Amino acid sequence: MQKSRLLLLFLTLFFVMLGFGIIIPNLAYYAEDIGATPTEIAILLSTYSGMQLLFAPLWGRLSDKHGRKPAILLGLLGNAVALAAFGLAKEYIWLFTARSAAGIASAAVLPSVMAYVADVTTSEERGKGMGLMGAAMGLGFILGPAIGGVMGRHDVPFFIAGGLSLLTFLFALILLPESLQKDVVVEQHDWISPRDLFRRSTLQSPLTPLFLVAFFTTFSFAGLEATFPLFIEAGWEYKQREMGWMFMVMGAVVVPLQGGLLGKLINRLGERRIIITGLFLNALGMVLLLYAFNFATLTIYLTITGIGNQLIRPTNTSWISKQTQIGQGAAIGIMDAFLSLGRILGPLLGGWLYEKSAHPEFVKTGFSGVFGNWLYGNNAYSYVVLGGILIIATFCLYVPLRRVERRTQV
Repeated sequence: MQKSRLLLLFLTLFFVMLGFGIIIPNLAYYAEDIGATPTEIAILLSTYSGMQLLFAPLWGRLSDKHGRKPAILLGLLGNAVALAAFGLAKEYIWLFTARSAAGIASAAVLPSVMAYVADVTTSEERGKGMGLMGAAMGLGFILGPAIGGVMGRHDVPFFIAGGLSLLTFLFALILLPESLQKDVVVEQHDWISPRDLFRRSTLQSPLTPLFLVAFFTTFSFAGLEATFPLFIEAGWEYKQREMGWMFMVMGAVVVPLQGGLLGKLINRLGERRIIITGLFLNALGMVLLLYAFNFATLTIYLTITGIGNQLIRPTNTSWISKQTQIGQGAAIGIMDAFLSLGRILGPLLGGWLYEKSAHPEFVKTGFSGVFGNWLYGNNAYSYVVLGGILIIATFCLYVPLRRVERRTQV
């Protein structure tokens, strides 16, 4: 294992995720300051994921053909420009344009870094290398929201994040060597297009229950993320500072759990039990948020949701890698496509429902009487629906997941 190169990649992903984390507590508030509605804020979040879904295959092919370093550098530079443009924007159309550009640029960084790791590690070392990259992302995600939360203005974090991306670009330009050898034939990856997603997996793959787990968990959590800043502001007048600390606490619990305990739990309990537990905790945390009454309870319930959500992805990935018959890269590519679809559709539904929850007539069409009035008073309609969808999905997937488990044991 080429430890010096992995260290450079670790720092690259850490600074990228640090910048991403810095803007998390501020994006919704900044868009709201210029007049964006909850639905329009959700569109901003979904657009970012949509651009990643569309452009990641293109960036992957380009990195295979021209090298990992050019793709990483273009992604970092484009991300820096897009973040600065977002901070300068004063109209929604320019926010949308800048956010789309950030999604296109960021789609180049993560797959190229992961491909770089594969280039410089042996098959025995690859798991450790990928785990190191995951730790870099998690650490950046912990520190970023806390830093972004203490900034007084909502536009400043975008300039800070853009500056970090620019510094990382310079750092990679000077220190990071190319990993792709020109005299080596590169294996063509089985990239998954949006059209291929359902044609190749939904009706044909025995792993479809695991792909649907990926979709529903991301769908629900992304819907929560889209409206959570507005939820805590409406209920407690909390802003980006408090939200930053909440996400930092959640990350401080989740990252050690992923890095130290999860592997032992999978070996002891099996993937299916871990996934069912994660789905339950994810839904439970969303429901408990309705009963939060101060900063501490909000943080605890958000952390429960985060634990459930983050138990699932590495467990799901591990299970898919053991079960796939089409190659690990192709199978995990399909899973990532389902994750992207969840990040696109979740904020759209969550933002639309949250905006509608301000109208009692709309709420009472779904929930009548005292319960409808209670939902309206708590701005909680979106969380009830998202949590309910996740609970229904858990029951529907229980038997299919048992079938996958039996297939594992055969």
